[in-house]
Amino acid sequence: MKSESWLRYIAYGLLGLPLAMSALPVYIQAPLYYTTYLDATLAGTGWVLFLARIVDTVQDPWLGQCIDRLHGARLNLWMLLAGVLLALAFFGIWLPPDVVRSSGVYLLIWLGVMLIVAYTAHSMLNIAYLAWGSRLSEDAGGLLGASALRELMGLLGAVLASVIPGFIMVSGARSESGFTLYSGAFAAALAVSLAALLWLAPRWNKVAAHAGGWRSAMATMKANPGFRRLLLPYFLNAVSVAIPATLALFFIGDRLQAPGYAGAFLATYFLSTAIGLPLWIVVAKRFGVLPAWRAGMLLAILAFGGTVLLGAGDILPYGAVCVAAGLALGADLALPPVLLASVIGRHESTAAYYGVWTLLAKLALAISGLALPLLALLDYQPGVGGSAALGWVYAAVPCVFKLIALLLLKTAPASDPLAVSPETVS
Repeated sequence: MKSESWLRYIAYGLLGLPLAMSALPVYIQAPLYYTTYLDATLAGTGWVLFLARIVDTVQDPWLGQCIDRLHGARLNLWMLLAGVLLALAFFGIWLPPDVVRSSGVYLLIWLGVMLIVAYTAHSMLNIAYLAWGSRLSEDAGGLLGASALRELMGLLGAVLASVIPGFIMVSGARSESGFTLYSGAFAAALAVSLAALLWLAPRWNKVAAHAGGWRSAMATMKANPGFRRLLLPYFLNAVSVAIPATLALFFIGDRLQAPGYAGAFLATYFLSTAIGLPLWIVVAKRFGVLPAWRAGMLLAILAFGGTVLLGAGDILPYGAVCVAAGLALGADLALPPVLLASVIGRHESTAAYYGVWTLLAKLALAISGLALPLLALLDYQPGVGGSAALGWVYAAVPCVFKLIALLLLKTAPASDPLAVSPETVS
């Protein structure tokens, strides 16, 4: 960050805001909105989420290969097209036509189509965006700074997206004009941030794509030991985050019996994450990126483990969980991308790596969608009241996944690319 203007790095980080706004409703707000307010079935909604995410997961490596081949005006056109598609899908998720709302089957089909379009457009932007960020600086300290700015903007977007739709739903002001205004504001934020990225941010120091195409890229990634070691822990950790994200509003509404506090809880969670981000950067610079990430995972397990015991009226204890778990999430957001960037060779193209990276994140989201039909099998019904099954699936299962990921992320030997030392990020 020493040789570049902070304003140019901020111009890079702005896109994190609308990307987070469009991600959070997809896996937190939309399931509650469709099952509770639009009367879609719980199991049907869960299967739609799962299948749409599987489609999105399969295409990510291919999208990464496409992005690796784009330069200059073609890359700009790719990102602008993705922005238009994402804005239209965002409108569609919140504003299904009346003819669609009148039929449960048509409503689920509409949701599936809108999710696939939104996922595809989000991936088109996000893979390029992450790969761009990995080449903004030659040192890990600069990468940490760029990652932190990106994630801070993302957290601001997450807070906005957690409060605004929740307020519209809980207050009963679910008019088309309200969601139209919200979707229009999202489109405006997306347009401004894309313009800042394409014309004001530091240039993407791209290298030539793999001459042998996808097979060559796969062979290169397979031969990278640091990359292989990172994949399974990252995936398991992503599952541990995705499941409670999918079920958070159900847990708040039915287990805690506090739907009116949903926006405040989510805002507290993401604000705590924003506070935690710079703290984890300091920890990473002092002790190393990998040890810092493992410490964040341990904090998440300790904070979230007792949530299964909470019940109706436990507002303050759950608020404390939101603070501690939010602080821990800062490590999950800021540090893994730095680890990934550290294991990619200096002269390797990056988008193929990030295509696989986002594939794992989307696969984790797909698996989290199966939590809804699982709860349906366990006789949970949204809006009926708290259930033991909801508490266990929401809290205990994610802790198991995160604990396994933590155990897999043993301290790397000095020769391992994952052993990003404090000196390399100072």
